[in-house]
Amino acid sequence: MEKLIITCAITGAEVTKEINEAVPYTAEEMAESAYQAYLAGASIIHLHAREDDGTPTQDKNRFKVLIDAIKAKCPDVIIQVSTGGAVGMTPDERLDVLNVNPEMATLDCGTLNFGGDDIFVNTENDIKYFAEKMNNLGVRYEMECFEKGHIDTTLRFIKKGIIQNHLHYSFVLGVRGGMTGEERDFLFLKDSIPSNATYSVAGIGRYEFSLAELSIKHGGHVRVGLEDNIYIEKGVLTKSNRELVEKVVKIAKKYNREIATPQDTRRILEMENK
Repeated sequence: MEKLIITCAITGAEVTKEINEAVPYTAEEMAESAYQAYLAGASIIHLHAREDDGTPTQDKNRFKVLIDAIKAKCPDVIIQVSTGGAVGMTPDERLDVLNVNPEMATLDCGTLNFGGDDIFVNTENDIKYFAEKMNNLGVRYEMECFEKGHIDTTLRFIKKGIIQNHLHYSFVLGVRGGMTGEERDFLFLKDSIPSNATYSVAGIGRYEFSLAELSIKHGGHVRVGLEDNIYIEKGVLTKSNRELVEKVVKIAKKYNREIATPQDTRRILEMENK
């Protein structure tokens, strides 16, 4: 099997220090958390921006501060910026981060309920707008899909030439309003994407490590991190993003999957000429 790409989603936009004090907010905290995850085996850092008080922001200037701080500690790591932002942001707010010329970004591929009264809105026109912006800037994107309909949208856009990059998916499973993270859900999505595509799986909450193991076993890749899950095991808060990455590395050893370096990851995702 191909080497295993581990993405670490270090902070997110919603999770707070009140529920796990390890969640990083400041540039110093983000840089150290990213560095420790990198040392443990993460080759991609999935990055949301937060102000020092934890407020989510898509401001390009804040992203630049965070990216510079992370790159000072681990220059070769791939930083994948989020264009998801936070619920309620406009498309142009969410896209402000592209002004920092990121190497990689997320492309959300459909709308879903997001718990309570929140709706994470990604209309077909939004997706087209985001994809065209990233195509024009040469940004490698990871297509975030929360359910099967989102994959179907990408397949239509691939046929139309709107989605043009190497096809790399992220199955985000276990969000209230999206698909759950049972094995049948994972297999359904895995078998629905083009044969030449790569994929990663992000299991939310209790699904994080069961889905990680399934993806590792089937040749896929894995995302973990405090954005998605605050526990290292049932009822036990994780001490760090590094601890979550280390648990994935241990699972990978069971299946003889080597861990991809950032250089390996750029090759696997066809980013070498970026």
